[in-house]
Parts: sequence; structure tokens; C-alpha cells
Amino acid sequence: MELYTNGRTRIAIFATGIFALWAWGAAPLRAQAAGAVLSGTITASGTTVANAKVTAKNNATGQTAEAQTDNAGLYTISNLPPGEYTISATAEGFNEQTANVTIAASPQKLDVSLAAAGAPSLKDLGFSPDQTQGSAQDQARLDKRSHMLKIHQRLGLITAAPLLATVLTANGAAGRKGTASGRDLHATLGSITAGMYFTTAYFSVFAPKVPGTTTRGPIRLHRFLAWIHGPGMILTPALGALAFEQRSKGERIHGIASAHGAVAATTAVAYGLAILSVSVKF
Repeated sequence: MELYTNGRTRIAIFATGIFALWAWGAAPLRAQAAGAVLSGTITASGTTVANAKVTAKNNATGQTAEAQTDNAGLYTISNLPPGEYTISATAEGFNEQTANVTIAASPQKLDVSLAAAGAPSLKDLGFSPDQTQGSAQDQARLDKRSHMLKIHQRLGLITAAPLLATVLTANGAAGRKGTASGRDLHATLGSITAGMYFTTAYFSVFAPKVPGTTTRGPIRLHRFLAWIHGPGMILTPALGALAFEQRSKGERIHGIASAHGAVAATTAVAYGLAILSVSVKF
């Protein structure tokens, strides 16, 4: 009986030791598994970006963790201790985009939209890092606004070509060597310019607004210049139509139509400066 009791005692002691070793070794594993998971999608102009680099920096400790997006633009960063983080996303051909996020114990989702290199970033467009994150609805609104503003920028650059051509053909329309064919060409180019201009303006005016967005730097100057070339793009064709009619009747340009040239020149200069304001960072 004594031998049996001693045997059970040894087994109990042995089992207790094994359990203690397991608990000691499992503690770090549980602590490691307690880290949160951050995941999301990296996009640009509404399409996903593969092989983008995503870095999560703990603002308190300075420690970083990195991940790379797959072919679907998805990324996942695991084992992040709870805290405040700065998330940055970069990819070849795109500007770096950053956002602030609070990591909790539960899984966190953060989608980031990149801007093409040379184009205004979301920060340039007046978005704060806090505004680049939020609910799926907020993110969708942000993506749509970014997409429409990029189209606005591209069409704005394209519109500069017929605008320049219209200016260059002005002498052939109303100068001493002006001809009927010159006036027709000038009027046609002017109509194309006006049509493209208002198409370009549509993507800016009707881009979804984000509450709390402030404008600063180049964008503030860009919008100020719009108040000059916008009315100018309305007045210039109207005055040009009057001037066209007067010249077609063999009359000299007179009255309010005589302001067509000055208004057109002011409009063209303001439009050119507006393009430069978002092309050259300062």
C-alpha cells in the first residue's frame, strides 16, 4: 500500500511539473497571440495596387511592422500591440500616403488610396490623416472624390492644348489679316475649349465633399484662380460670338464685344497659372 501511495505521489508531482512547464512556455505564446491584426486594401484611381509596401509604426515605441500587398491589393499585419499607429503605404509610381489609426485588441481594417506620382496627394488636396480612414461609406466617398479630382486634373491638362490653339489663331480671326476661314477655325477651337473646360469643371464641382476638409497652399491658390478663369470661360465665348457676328457683317468690332480679346487673355493666363499651382509644389 505504501508503495502504491508513493507511486501516485510521484505521478502527481510529475504531472504538476509538466503542467507548470507548459504554462510557463505558453504564456509568451498567449501574449504574442494577443496582438491585433491590421488589414485592408491599397487602391489607386479605383483599382487595387499589388506589391505596395505598408508600414505600421507604433507612435509610442517607434517599433515598425511591414507587409506587402498581394495581387488583389490586400495586406495583413499581425501581432500589433494595442496603441496609436502611423500607417504609411508606398508603391512604385505613386506618392506615399499616411494615415493615423488606433489599434485595439480586435482586428482593425484600414483601406488606403494612393495618388500617382506628380499628382496632388490626398494631403495636398486638403485631407488630414484622420480623414483618410473611417467607415466603409466614408472610405468609398473619399475614393470617389480622389478619383474624380484626378480626372479633373488630367482633363485640365488636355484642355490646355485647344486653349493654346485658340489663342494662337486669334490674329487670323480678327487681326488685319483676318479671314472668314480664320474666324471659323478660331470659333471652332474656342467651342472645343469651352466644352472640354466645363467637362473638366464638372469633375471638380460634383466630386463628393468631405466634411471638415480645409484647403491650403497650392490648392487654395488653385481655387482662387478658378474664380477668375471660370467666369472668363463663360464671358469669352459670349463676347466672341458678338465679335464674330460683327466681323461677319463687315463691321469693326465695337461695344462690349471689343472686350473679347482682353477677357480671353486674362482667362488664358489665369488658367495657365491654375495648372502651374498644382504642378509645382511650394
